[in-house]
Amino acid sequence: MKNIIISSEKDYFKKYKKSVTEPEEFWETIASQFDWKKKWSKTLEWDFNTPSVKWFLNGKLNITENCLDRHLKDFGNKTAILWEPNNPGETAKHISYKELHREVCKFANVLKNNNIKKGDRVCLYMPMIPQLAIAMLACARIGAIHSVVFAGFSSKAIEGRINDALCKMLITTNEMFRGAKTIGLKAICDEALKNCPTVKKVIVFNRTQTPVAMNPKRDVFWSEEIENASSDCPAEIMDSEDPLFILYTSGSTGTPKGMVHSTGGYMVGSTYTFLNVFQYRTNDIYWCTADIGWITGHSYIIYGPLCAGATTVLFEGVPSYPDYGRFWQLIEKHKVNQFYTAPTAIRALEKQPISFVEKYDLSSIKVLGTVGEPINNEAWQWYHKYIGKEKTPIVDTWWQTETGAIMISSLAGITPEKPTFATLPLPGVQPVLLDDNKKEIVGNPAEGRLAIAFPWPSMARTIWNNHKRFKEVYFSTFEGYYFTGDGALRDEKGNYRITGRVDDIVIVSGHNLGTAPIENTIDEHPKVVECAVIGFPHEIKGNALYAFATLYHQEDASEQLKIEINNLIAKEIGVIYKLDKIQFVNGLPKTRSGKIMRRILRKIASGETTDLGDTSTLLNPQIVEEIIKNKI
Repeated sequence: MKNIIISSEKDYFKKYKKSVTEPEEFWETIASQFDWKKKWSKTLEWDFNTPSVKWFLNGKLNITENCLDRHLKDFGNKTAILWEPNNPGETAKHISYKELHREVCKFANVLKNNNIKKGDRVCLYMPMIPQLAIAMLACARIGAIHSVVFAGFSSKAIEGRINDALCKMLITTNEMFRGAKTIGLKAICDEALKNCPTVKKVIVFNRTQTPVAMNPKRDVFWSEEIENASSDCPAEIMDSEDPLFILYTSGSTGTPKGMVHSTGGYMVGSTYTFLNVFQYRTNDIYWCTADIGWITGHSYIIYGPLCAGATTVLFEGVPSYPDYGRFWQLIEKHKVNQFYTAPTAIRALEKQPISFVEKYDLSSIKVLGTVGEPINNEAWQWYHKYIGKEKTPIVDTWWQTETGAIMISSLAGITPEKPTFATLPLPGVQPVLLDDNKKEIVGNPAEGRLAIAFPWPSMARTIWNNHKRFKEVYFSTFEGYYFTGDGALRDEKGNYRITGRVDDIVIVSGHNLGTAPIENTIDEHPKVVECAVIGFPHEIKGNALYAFATLYHQEDASEQLKIEINNLIAKEIGVIYKLDKIQFVNGLPKTRSGKIMRRILRKIASGETTDLGDTSTLLNPQIVEEIIKNKI
């Protein structure tokens, strides 16, 4: 697939121009690099008003043949998944493409033996172990639709997702490791399944030696099921537009949305962006630290890298166990070339003594990446200086669960980077900025609402069982456009910077104030780790600004520090941005992917704490009560 990799800045602009002027021909060239059972009869059919988007119509394929089978002849012995367990004392596993293919085929037959067929939904609630990847690919092998639920969500969250998708099977483990702790996943599942009548079978993989209760009419062990399973499983022929997976993402109303991704378009988009953003080369070792329970894990741990024939690292642990040098230790150990993580993780590691970094050799790193939220300048500079040694490209990627693949990012070492800017759109992506009158803003610099004017292959096709909501959320605000929900600015050279969710715009005394610039300024204070700024009702101003901030050292919390922060805001962006309230907190409520739940903070600041939704799905649910208790 080398001929689809962008090789220079000049090549980028040439390909980007073609992707806009001849989008169908552009994507046809890329799609032809994959293995298809039958070529498509039409490249694209779309209508954003319906909305309906179809790519590579009537094309027939199976994504696992592109992830596995086609690599067997020349790269069968190459490591596909390099698994690093939670405990540093446990041996890492190198799983070759040949071995992965065999295990996927065997488990695909286990699924079939348990009455799972094409179109059935299977829920996966598992830690970051090879069996999660095997189960996903086995579902895709036989045409079943997988729905991965992050192994940390509550039983209530699992229940809601299983019932929304009407899953027939649940795959889980007896327990999981998280740092020094073990968590009983099977017990959580048992609680959820009290109210999930569609689940007829539960397959349990024993990650630990701890016995668990098994329902003899429903539950079976992975080890027993796979023991006599055949390793021969021909891939089910899928239509390009057949659903590959459902992945639930947070809704602004608090009700999760089951985003549906197609088979062909998603494969093309995730692989193309993986190869180009990270400039992956044949023998590189690539590591994305995300959890597979999120879209980043789907696209950039499993499907994109495996379709590209890459070696992808799968890490079961956390960055703080057994100490805060774990990431850097693993980079040295496995000679990682591309490292892709979240600003949340960077800020947490930045807070620790630099000795955790300096003891390890990070010279293998060729590319650094960030994902999940815009990275603030201080974290970017630390990442650049201490991890990249001031010479490694940093790709600051903007995309969403809904987009399926990276949309705006520099290409490592190819196109210029700019701190805190996602920079330029990838070929095939046509972003626009829209003003309050729903008109495109022409020329640079500019600032407005970020929308996409033309379909791309990896975009979600619908919300499971709720196409009406799909239209209302993404295609009704600006007719004829996909609306991202984000605001953005564009500099003189056309580089994009994401300024935050549009619902994070606060009108204070008649002024439309974006909270992202305020947060970036507060983050520049040397005593602040990170913060979130929201609006709350004010008797005089209509709304006022309330900041929740975490500090490097809690003893720094003082009235004097609040004065310093407001003076910094006044100096950097203006007095109208000054805060009415600043609350120092030990943490911010976040999703497992690192997104700060400003909706919860907004309700707390407004005194509306009786209906915060299901906070058990948060990374740190206990922090919510602590913030409420200490509210100003």
